[in-house]
Amino acid sequence: MRVNDINEHASPLDREQARCLNELVKSLSADQAQWISGYLAGLNAAGAGEAGARVAPSATEKPTITILYGSETGNAERIAEQFRAQAEDRGLNARALDMADYKPRDLKKEQCLVLVTATHGEGDPPDPAEEFHEFLHSRKAPGLAGVPYAVLGLGDSSYEHFCQTGKDFDARLAELGAERLHDRVDCDVDYDEPAAHWTETVLKRLGERFDSGGEPGPNVVAIGSQARTRQPSAFGRDNPFPAEVLDNLKITGRGSNKEIRHIELSLADSGLSFEPGDALSIVARNHDEVIFELLEAVGLEGSEVVPTPRGEQTLEEALRHDYEITTVTPPFLGAYAEFADSDELNRLLEPDNAGRLTEYRWGRHIVDVVRDFSARELDAKRFVTMLRKLQPRDYSIASSYNANPDEVHLTVAAVRYRSHGRERHGVASTYLSDRVEPGETVPVYVQRNKNFKLPADDATPIIMIGPGTGVAPFRAFVEEREHRGADGRNWLFFGEQHFRTDFLYQTDWQRWLRDGILTRMDVAFSRDTENKVYVQHRLLENARDLYAWIQDGAHLYVCGDADRMAPDVHEALTTIIAEQGGMSADKARDYLKSLQREKRYQRDVY
Repeated sequence: MRVNDINEHASPLDREQARCLNELVKSLSADQAQWISGYLAGLNAAGAGEAGARVAPSATEKPTITILYGSETGNAERIAEQFRAQAEDRGLNARALDMADYKPRDLKKEQCLVLVTATHGEGDPPDPAEEFHEFLHSRKAPGLAGVPYAVLGLGDSSYEHFCQTGKDFDARLAELGAERLHDRVDCDVDYDEPAAHWTETVLKRLGERFDSGGEPGPNVVAIGSQARTRQPSAFGRDNPFPAEVLDNLKITGRGSNKEIRHIELSLADSGLSFEPGDALSIVARNHDEVIFELLEAVGLEGSEVVPTPRGEQTLEEALRHDYEITTVTPPFLGAYAEFADSDELNRLLEPDNAGRLTEYRWGRHIVDVVRDFSARELDAKRFVTMLRKLQPRDYSIASSYNANPDEVHLTVAAVRYRSHGRERHGVASTYLSDRVEPGETVPVYVQRNKNFKLPADDATPIIMIGPGTGVAPFRAFVEEREHRGADGRNWLFFGEQHFRTDFLYQTDWQRWLRDGILTRMDVAFSRDTENKVYVQHRLLENARDLYAWIQDGAHLYVCGDADRMAPDVHEALTTIIAEQGGMSADKARDYLKSLQREKRYQRDVY
């Protein structure tokens, strides 16, 4: 191999290093020299990565696409994993990571970013994405000049700050200098089709950019019904299992302000399984009374034939099984306004009137909109295009699969209220409470929740905080720990309005206390005392013992209302840690964040 000698004065090598390298290079064959070149390039890349520099891939090296997902119910994770599988099938290097498990300091090394994220409540990042969201918006976030990226947001357009977390990520990555590979897409609850289109477009652009051809291989079919790697046939989101109703019992007493029911369903012969912390998705039907009321308001018969995800159906059947006919969303109002000829409605939809629009939507159903703003005669096919698809409703599972392998139990609060002069009913809750009898079937599938799981070590103590129906998964937790013979301590905090009428699963807790399965239980019945007492007050009353449990390695779990209970409980925990640990409020918040990172503080709030 003929090469020129290295000039020691024109290189960073000293005389002896230059001499040795010259002798080595002269002795190499062409293949050996190529191997040495790649080896040295790899060393340089590793060293540069440790120093924090972004390393450009070599001409023959394909960059890695890092897909980060922020998921509360598993939808964002599912899309991210499907994206990864399809990227690999097209010859691209890809990895999918939960934002909760991602090390933010690695951001400066990334060569390509794809973010798929849900939004929680009124514009907040889901718990697993909170720390990454905070880091990205801090002064510590690195510059990302030229890094290609794409963002997919998942949300619910019935909330004012629709897909806000996706919008936050998209704007911040652009601020940091990253190069938008494809416009952000914001998906409503019916996300299958837009997510599939976004995935296909982004992958095609990545394939063109990284010269992989960008064409899918033979093992990919569509997500949802549109883009998923092939899997064995099973009951799931696209093919729910018809579960027989075994029991449907009211578990609140006479005189209670609430109607809460314990429902048992059979999973025999389904092949479905679940873990404590998972949810059961219920494919409900709309109430006939609401359907006929809406048909009358829009002036349609119900016998008209319209397209649905199940093929052509009569409008009545479509409104019963396929379309959301209660929740008023801005997209529906925008589409309906084209036919309504209403200046008032058009004013409501102006950007400056977001507050008034939110106020108008509160407590109203679609039939109210139709009655408030008369429209020109609506064609049935056009009308259903304004509606979003009827979505399954998720309920925390209240039983252990191992203790009851052919059954699944739910705790369901029947939603009934009066608003704007009309009675309202929750779609799924009253479907389960009123319209299915033992012996009938309900379409269901299991919704995994990897962010709400018992500790692997059965000796680990757990603290469960679940007022109201938030106690449901903790019935499953304790039942599972009993089945396993786990020797870890179990402490439950439960709250409701009245001891006499609202003590959910009282006999179960008393038996587990008697048998030593449940170590401690503290209750708060807010309407039984002059001053209302809630679970956060019981936490503060037991601050010393609670902190001792945490110091002993206890895992904390919170389930229930996201708007008031969860923030109040979080603040109480912050206070307890600060006072008992002798630290500032800021340090206590950091401590709680560390517990979240370690999966020792998990929340399932809604």
